[in-house]
Amino acid sequence: MVTSEKSLAPAPAAATAAPAAQAPRRRSLSASAPTLTFIGRRLLSSAIVLLGATFIVYMLLAYALDPLEDLYASSAPNKEQLIEARIRALDLDTPPVIRYFKWLAGVLGYLIGRGTLGQSWVTNQEVTDLLASAIPSTVQLVGGATVLAVVLGITVGIASALRQYTGFDYSVTFMSFVLYSLPSFWVAVLLKLWGAIGFNDFLADPTLSTAMIVFLSVLAGLIWQVLIGGDLRRRLITFVTSALSTGLVIFAVLESGWLLDPSLGMVGIAVLGAGAAVGLTAMTTGLHNRRALLSSLTVVAIGVALWFPLQYLFVVPGFNGLWVLGLGVLSVVVGLVVGRLYGGPDYGQSMRNAAITAFVVAGLIFVDRIMQVWKPYSDSSYINGRPIATIGSQTPGLNGDYWVESLDRFTHLILPTIALILISFASYTRYSRASLLEVMNQDYIRTARAKGLPERVVTVRHAFRNALIPLATIIPLDIAALFGGAIITERIFSWSGMGSLFIHSLGARDADPIMGYFLVVGTLLVLANIVVDFVYAALDPRIRVNA
Repeated sequence: MVTSEKSLAPAPAAATAAPAAQAPRRRSLSASAPTLTFIGRRLLSSAIVLLGATFIVYMLLAYALDPLEDLYASSAPNKEQLIEARIRALDLDTPPVIRYFKWLAGVLGYLIGRGTLGQSWVTNQEVTDLLASAIPSTVQLVGGATVLAVVLGITVGIASALRQYTGFDYSVTFMSFVLYSLPSFWVAVLLKLWGAIGFNDFLADPTLSTAMIVFLSVLAGLIWQVLIGGDLRRRLITFVTSALSTGLVIFAVLESGWLLDPSLGMVGIAVLGAGAAVGLTAMTTGLHNRRALLSSLTVVAIGVALWFPLQYLFVVPGFNGLWVLGLGVLSVVVGLVVGRLYGGPDYGQSMRNAAITAFVVAGLIFVDRIMQVWKPYSDSSYINGRPIATIGSQTPGLNGDYWVESLDRFTHLILPTIALILISFASYTRYSRASLLEVMNQDYIRTARAKGLPERVVTVRHAFRNALIPLATIIPLDIAALFGGAIITERIFSWSGMGSLFIHSLGARDADPIMGYFLVVGTLLVLANIVVDFVYAALDPRIRVNA
């Protein structure tokens, strides 16, 4: 084989350096290409599905709803003129298919800023304006309930799985089935009867007879001894301790008038914060990790020390939710810094525990400040000693600072939020329990135990993450569905959200707001399905998102 001298000569430096410099960029582009292709394909297929769904719904509305129905039975002298005017206004002479494509053109134009989602012929309002007022109201109502239901349901479900076939497990299973089978309208009515009317009547004279206090104490003792379990001696100790503690707490609350003027104060924040710090450390790293425990207790001490000066900041003019958000972020940053300063070989655990504890302490300080306006709020002429509301999202005519408005929103949110939590909580409990039980029987869990790892490490670091994989399917969909509103709950509590918008539009045969409602909910559900795929890939390393 003959080789020329030119081919044997070394290449110029510039020629060899250029490909080497471009290689990392080419690898990064090739690595991201499958993910981008996957997203593009999913978005395209989702758009086709959504397009077909909107067509079907529009046709059903066009043939099932008659916007002239209220005029047929009218006895107005100009009845025919009214019918003709509405036909012209709603373009009813045009075939439904053509009307759909006109509506679709408006939607596409709206996406580029030159169209509209339609108009309500009942209120003459743009659909975008109706959605702009309904969506925040629904998120305010259903958002908190969904988050609380997910957190509480997963926590209780995991605890139930770890204590399988105990009294706690049987109690949680029984309550889950009971709550899951309860009709939402019945739960809402009972909450209005006992949670609002009954509690407001009790606040007028907050006293209990000795027999009632004894009954509640014994009931609490029975519940706690079932939940904690153990042998007979341990159950008796738990029963006596919890019964006496409950009785003393009820007596102290009633005698001090705490229900009429509640507060946590520095002592309450210190006790609850320290409990949260110890409990979180015991659950995540174990109390043997002194650095993590001390970093969590340190941020509790910082929060208690800052309680008094913060009271002056809370009353500055213009204090609003942005201040609260900023202080919440600052508390997390302080927790991270404290955890990092304690150092250690695994300072990440200290930073995580301290950040979560700091956020909890910040939340306790916020709740304490809300409690401070309870008495003036309850005694105002607008409330008249009945603070727990049964309808609406705010008290008409009530004016006050940020804290009064926040408490007013809370008193209107508490009942519908509980109604939504009670039903959603049951399903999350059953999902998380079944998922963790399945994971705990896997081979890699037995291998982790055979290596001598503590049971807490096996559960938290090995089993918990994989137990979340099945829940990743339902939680994003539930979060997307919350924008559809809770139709029954909103109607019972007179909450003006997406559910109420749908019901009112359906009753008025108003097609455009219904299509706007379906477009928002359908789009979010389609996007949630895409999010589910990425959550799966993040939780399970065996899954890769590619084309």
